Amino acid sequence: MNIIKFITAGSVDDGKSTLIGRLLYDTNSIFDDQLEAIKRANRKNDDGTVDLAILTDGLKAEREQGITIDVAYKYFQTENRKFIIADAPGHIQYTRNMVTGASNSDLIIILIDARKGVIEQTKRHSFLAKLLGMKKVLVCINKMDMMDYELAVYENIKTDYLRLAENLELKDVDFIPVSALKGDNIVEKSNQMIWYSGPSLLEYLENVEIDSSENKGWRFPVQWVIRPQSADLHDYRGYAGKVLGEGLKVGEEVVILPSGQRSRVSAIEFDQKPLDIAENGASVILHLEDELDISRGDFIVSAAFPARSEKIVEANLAWFENQTLEIGQIYLLQNHSKLTKIKVAEIEYKYDVHNQEKIVGENIGLNDIAKVKIKAAENIIFDDQLDFPENSRGILIDPRSNLTVAAVILQSA
Repeated sequence: MNIIKFITAGSVDDGKSTLIGRLLYDTNSIFDDQLEAIKRANRKNDDGTVDLAILTDGLKAEREQGITIDVAYKYFQTENRKFIIADAPGHIQYTRNMVTGASNSDLIIILIDARKGVIEQTKRHSFLAKLLGMKKVLVCINKMDMMDYELAVYENIKTDYLRLAENLELKDVDFIPVSALKGDNIVEKSNQMIWYSGPSLLEYLENVEIDSSENKGWRFPVQWVIRPQSADLHDYRGYAGKVLGEGLKVGEEVVILPSGQRSRVSAIEFDQKPLDIAENGASVILHLEDELDISRGDFIVSAAFPARSEKIVEANLAWFENQTLEIGQIYLLQNHSKLTKIKVAEIEYKYDVHNQEKIVGENIGLNDIAKVKIKAAENIIFDDQLDFPENSRGILIDPRSNLTVAAVILQSA
């Protein structure tokens, strides 16, 4: 059974948490004690029904203010699929939280309030979806019940968003008109919108195909070198890690980066059993034909499609800290299991995420997104996002405080 990871995004009060709550409630994915807890909670909708947003608003401050502050993760499954949901905050103040949740998602659901249409936060989250390389965008036009379920309202918002998507070059966009509060088009098709012939939200999620064909080759970041050196396993040398991408098989020629040494896969081991092929996401032990100097943080990659290995790179950076980015300060770039000392040599420009303009000459502070140039103490192993999205991302850590200060998407300088 495959897994779909998706995130919801939208402006404050667009109904993100309510939509997820309704999805969980109508698929019977709520435990009895959770259901009792929300029934006892002092939050009701205007019509007296239970506020299902409570299911994801776990923080006390979220329940008091009725807004989402941190990313809440929820899990459920149907007969066809498993789902991991990230409910992200809509307020501009929590952009870093939204970036964090979206970085590991296959699909983004952007909610638009049918009363308001496309607004600044819609543009902001759509721009972030483009920047983060989201594979698919689903626009849910919510609160259709407040607009008498009118087709014209849906069509006008759809037209406006398609214009925005064209400007951002978002190519794979779908639309569903919904009412999260009433349950229209969430799990069951709505009787109020007979003019809509597409799937309900659940039907869409169960059947949507996420294309991963853009990955070129495979990557294997080494997490641990296994050398028992016991009497029974005196010559045992294995490399433990998680497979990224498809095609890793016994006999394949590989390159070890950053050293550039070459060898071949002699064996793949999973739970002390041999495998001929290691699938994407599998945690396995690799054995190579040659005894090479390989350490934690090195990459074993496909020789047919090797990754990049460069000391000077560019990056799109999302800044997480109140303290501004310092040019020339040493930070640590964590890329999978590898930590590399780097400096931000130059801020090329900052993005105005409302209108996608580039602003030059400003400092980078909390929630800002910018294009920067990075110089590293040793080669960084990465891929461009278009070639291998999962190997284009990393985080920056300030060694003075050990805080994660930024998320980055790496690219060739």
